Amino acid sequence: MFTGLIEHLGTVSDIIVDAGGCTLTVSDAAPILVDCNIGDSIAVNGACLTVTEFDKSGWFKVWLANETLERTDLGERKVGDQLNLERAMAPHVRFGGHFVQGHVDTTATVAERSPDGDSLRLSFQLPEPTASRPSLLPYLIPKGYVTIDGTSLTLTAVDDSRRTFDVMLIQHTQEKITLSKKAVGSKVNIEVDMVGKYVEKSVHAALEGDGGKLRPLIEKVVLNVLTQKGLV
Repeated sequence: MFTGLIEHLGTVSDIIVDAGGCTLTVSDAAPILVDCNIGDSIAVNGACLTVTEFDKSGWFKVWLANETLERTDLGERKVGDQLNLERAMAPHVRFGGHFVQGHVDTTATVAERSPDGDSLRLSFQLPEPTASRPSLLPYLIPKGYVTIDGTSLTLTAVDDSRRTFDVMLIQHTQEKITLSKKAVGSKVNIEVDMVGKYVEKSVHAALEGDGGKLRPLIEKVVLNVLTQKGLV
């Protein structure tokens, strides 16, 4: 579990690709390796990855399965690219962002960039939904949360008809993450708020069939109202 508050920017220093996936080496990462152990989870551009090898001098390795390469933008990273890094949340720290699993849902494309004083407004477009990857728009609401490249951000606008959503980066955030440097047309990793997914699944389960478990409760409420009005 992560918070979406980026701790540090690392740098891709080596990429080894084979049929099974990819080994990624991230350097310039000493500040987040002081308490690292083999098997620890680190969110890399929002994807929860397992540390397979590291040196506290400043580098660590992670393995990317083909599913991760298909679902995220990590397969497009090149040596020298910067990456957003966050260690798994410790139980004693303040929870300043929102619940982030590090399970990227899809990628979106940077559609627009526009300055607003010292801040930066960004607009993103989601891909066309498919049977295997339904639309994520039901989980995106203005003033709700979204994770972009591992960063917890607040949605400022959502346009279902254009499949777009907007966020604003204050100057401090622009300096701490890679998102402010991404050009129009670049891909970003998206994870929607998992709470919305659980709520949707619970409601569907409750309403299955002829109203499911909620039907008796609804019927009781309706009967009470009708009785109070003298209609039954």
